[in-house]
Amino acid sequence: MSFFNSINVSASGLTAERLRMDLISENIANANTTRTTSGTPYRRKIAIFREQQPDAFAEALGKANGQFATSKGVEIAGIAEDQSPFKKEYNPNHPDADADGFVSLPNVEVVNEMINMISASRAYEANITSIGNTKSMAMKALEIGK
Repeated sequence: MSFFNSINVSASGLTAERLRMDLISENIANANTTRTTSGTPYRRKIAIFREQQPDAFAEALGKANGQFATSKGVEIAGIAEDQSPFKKEYNPNHPDADADGFVSLPNVEVVNEMINMISASRAYEANITSIGNTKSMAMKALEIGK
């Protein structure tokens, strides 16, 4: 794995974690949205990640040259909506209350979103550190030739 490959892997992690942070921010912003354009409360969104697979030709060429299979990083497989049930709150004066006076609230737990945000932030920082370390190793390797 070259220096550039390791930087590309970390860069893909940065992109994925940025999207995750964006979704967490959207979830927190809509924690009290009781009506969306579809008429239902807001549903929490989750980023789904998967490993980027090398293309078949590059993988076959690498095997023929005796190289190890390497990852290309992480990619976003999709954005899913959390299908857990909505929270119910008794508030008969709310405009979105049903006939029994209950309002369906989004399935967003702000505390859980904050925990996820800390996790995404730490993963982002780890990828930045990895890029910095790779850069430092490359600079030290260049200094050897002096």
